[in-house]
Amino acid sequence: MNAFEMVIGLETHVELSTKTKIFCSCTTQFGGAPNTHCCPVCTGQPGSLPALNKSVIEYAATAGLALNCRINARSLMARKHYVYPDMPKAYQISQYEEPLCEGGWVELSGGKRINLTRIHIEEDAGKLVHQEDAVLIDYNRCGVPLIEIVSEPDFRSADEAIEYLEKLQTILRAVGVSDCRMQEGSMRCDVNISLRPKGQEEFGVRAEVKNRNSFTSVCEAIAFEYERQAEILSSGGSVAQETRHFDAETGGTSALRSKENADDYRYFPEPDIIPVVIPDDVLKRLRDSLPELPDKKLVRYVSELGVPEADARLLTKYRKISEYFEEAAEGIESPKTVAAFMVTQMFGLIPTEAEREHWSPVVTAGQLNELVKLLESSKINRNLAKRVFSQMLESGKPATEFISEEDIAGFDASALTTLCMQAIAENSKSVDDYKAGKEKAIKALVGAVMRASQGRADAIEAEEELKKLISG
Repeated sequence: MNAFEMVIGLETHVELSTKTKIFCSCTTQFGGAPNTHCCPVCTGQPGSLPALNKSVIEYAATAGLALNCRINARSLMARKHYVYPDMPKAYQISQYEEPLCEGGWVELSGGKRINLTRIHIEEDAGKLVHQEDAVLIDYNRCGVPLIEIVSEPDFRSADEAIEYLEKLQTILRAVGVSDCRMQEGSMRCDVNISLRPKGQEEFGVRAEVKNRNSFTSVCEAIAFEYERQAEILSSGGSVAQETRHFDAETGGTSALRSKENADDYRYFPEPDIIPVVIPDDVLKRLRDSLPELPDKKLVRYVSELGVPEADARLLTKYRKISEYFEEAAEGIESPKTVAAFMVTQMFGLIPTEAEREHWSPVVTAGQLNELVKLLESSKINRNLAKRVFSQMLESGKPATEFISEEDIAGFDASALTTLCMQAIAENSKSVDDYKAGKEKAIKALVGAVMRASQGRADAIEAEEELKKLISG
């Protein structure tokens, strides 16, 4: 089965963070009692007419600019016809021949570019709720504005697909067009996958797995489809072009319906909405308002601020976190110290992605900045700073509430030497182990000094002094 190469394309649907729906004034707020966030327009009642939300166009164009797309000054809305219970009009208002954005790309960490075909705007459908023998319909989501980001079939592995989705998520959050919460359905994707013999240029027949709303399910769907299609091809069969359903319990897919083509949807221009035109001055305003994008921010944090790459990736994942970091690092000699406090202590208390997305810690950026400046000015040592920061995180009070005049006075050098000599005298085995080449033995001696000084001594200075005394 390793004789086959995967070819994958993704169609990613992203709900925009506008306050109201695409064609009416109903709220886009997630949740709420079923069928309470809808009206005659979004449920397709006779005589109701859509009115296009201007913010949807600006949000979608912003996404296109962030993803290197060409923004078309003129685009058209179209009717896409299909009959399904979650779409009460029996058609979806979308875009077809003249979409808002075309081209573009997302660059993966290895330098490979995943090319985009287009980004178009459309309305979301309702939600089907399966309960035993009944199927209930909640139309709250009907009419929530979407962008559909269509990639070229450039992926050759699940790892590439996941990295691409993670980058999309980070970029769209950074520019503020969507929260991209997959667990709430505001980002989900259809996976198109086909196989071909290695070395063959022609694509195979693709199957589409619909509505994956987690990275795990994307990986599982790709893995299952690879094995399924490879087995069919290896036995001389042919893969059917179809839409398939993914079963989260079994990790497998099953045929849902034959795959539709564009002709099946009977696209035609939406008669109730005039062409969408974006003036040059609006496009310039949107382009000028783009923030620094996550990839550039990551490079700057590592190369200019000296932040370790692993920490920088965490700090650039959410816009609020990066803004907090930059405010806390203002005027700091070594910004990586601020990063270390955030990643090692703050992230431990704010562990979930939802909490980090909203990022409202009790310690302000200014308070963290003040603490690090005390550390860099040698008024307190690192151990004391860590302890004080823990107290700050528990109470929300500034560092000065937990630092005494004795702490700021520092630890006398002669007192440090005395404690080091005492530690050497009381821990002869550790001294012998260190002399025998066991480098870790010095840590036990440092620990003894720190306990004796009640944490006021500097651990690095204590280690240096211990080594000097032992070797001398």
